[in-house]
Amino acid sequence: MSLLYWVIILPLIGCGILLFLPSWDRRSILVTSLGISSITFILSLFLWVLFDSSTAKFQFTTDLFPFISKSSSLHFLIGLDGISLFFVILTCFLIPICILVGWSSIQVSIKEYCIAFLVLESLVIAAFSVLDLLIFYIFFESVLIPMFCIIGIWGSRERKIRAAYQFFLYTLVGSLFMLLAILLMYSEAGSTDLHILYATPWSESRQMILWLAFFASFAVKVPMVPVHIWLPEAHVEAPTAGSVILAGILLKLGTYGFLRFSIPLFPEASIYFTPLVQTLSLVAIIYGSLTTLRQVDLKKIIAYSSVAHMGFVTLGLFSLNAQGIEGAVMLMIAHGLVSPALFLLVGCLYDRHKTRLVRYYGGCAQTMPLFALFLVFFTMANISLPGTASFVGEFLVLTGVFQSNTLIATIAATGMVLGGAYALWLCNRVAYGFPKPYYISSFSDLNRREFFILLPFCVGVLWMGVAPEPFLEVIRCSITNVLTQSSIFVNS
Repeated sequence: MSLLYWVIILPLIGCGILLFLPSWDRRSILVTSLGISSITFILSLFLWVLFDSSTAKFQFTTDLFPFISKSSSLHFLIGLDGISLFFVILTCFLIPICILVGWSSIQVSIKEYCIAFLVLESLVIAAFSVLDLLIFYIFFESVLIPMFCIIGIWGSRERKIRAAYQFFLYTLVGSLFMLLAILLMYSEAGSTDLHILYATPWSESRQMILWLAFFASFAVKVPMVPVHIWLPEAHVEAPTAGSVILAGILLKLGTYGFLRFSIPLFPEASIYFTPLVQTLSLVAIIYGSLTTLRQVDLKKIIAYSSVAHMGFVTLGLFSLNAQGIEGAVMLMIAHGLVSPALFLLVGCLYDRHKTRLVRYYGGCAQTMPLFALFLVFFTMANISLPGTASFVGEFLVLTGVFQSNTLIATIAATGMVLGGAYALWLCNRVAYGFPKPYYISSFSDLNRREFFILLPFCVGVLWMGVAPEPFLEVIRCSITNVLTQSSIFVNS
């Protein structure tokens, strides 16, 4: 069995161990969960070390469930290329963070909480690495179940059940169109294996229908305007760890689907519908930024900013050239670090005061200097300050879009100005100004656990911003392969 196999299976083994631990033994449950997820993260780093970036072929390939493959036509073949590698590593990095976040804040059903995140980890990694379209759909939808439980059970407010159902139904209904498209493809190609489907020629009219069906599923997951309504509600009601994994990883499943399936499988339809995607992306960037300026809830501010940032990602993907797509992948990884870090900071405030309304905060730089330092840093990263990870991604995205359409690139660039407006407004309101009367006596700075949770995010953001080549080197060959096999011209 390959190393990737153990990265997927190990969290499930951890779930089995947790089932035998007594529910009252809180410390053993947390230590076991953290240990299993940390070992999984270390193994995922070895995937990067052993990865051969000179080839676009899938690596670490193996059959996830060989006993099922022998008795049925389903083949759980898994493998990694340069596109999916960093999403697997990012998933393995965020799960231990989620366990640490709930170390003291989660007081009920701690065993079930840890099991939900470990199951979610296995399902997400499998979705990013599976090489069969039907099996991808199974894992893509299975992710909804643990996330539904995380929002509905451990959510922080009274509307959590409504938010959980909204998240579940939006994604489920959108994905039904993709299921119908997969069945249609199976009836024509006789297989759902990706390698076979890549080699299958689809007529132009068939590509249009299939592309729209896939688009309905992935657009909800991104989410793109106007099917983004579930995201702010889910973020506001979810626990801090739920927001971390939702912003850090689950939103990337939609954009990953565009890059892995929509563009290479239906190249003609992708070119035809590029103006539609670019228009919706621009609307997401402008509308998301302007809506963020109106919000008074800290979580909603970050949630709507995610809509704007994912608009940049879809814009880069459908620039259909190497620079734009490389920038989109880099921006996805950067967003998977910056946005969760901001949610963690909001969680630190919420744990201390039990409110997320901006008007209750002010002057925390005087009473919480360490918190204010992290807030300013990640605010700068969120507005793509040079030297941070987001700058590399957005710069490459705008470069790629500029090569295909100068007007769209110019309009998209205004999103960076609006992003600076809402991010600096939030940072100024929370960190500076006069402290509230109760603020000085009732607030304490970050504790040791919170500090060491946030520190790796800083390292990752700076590393990607200052020295992005190790990341670009891995993804470049796979992106070139996607464009060449789909016969889309690659700008050098």
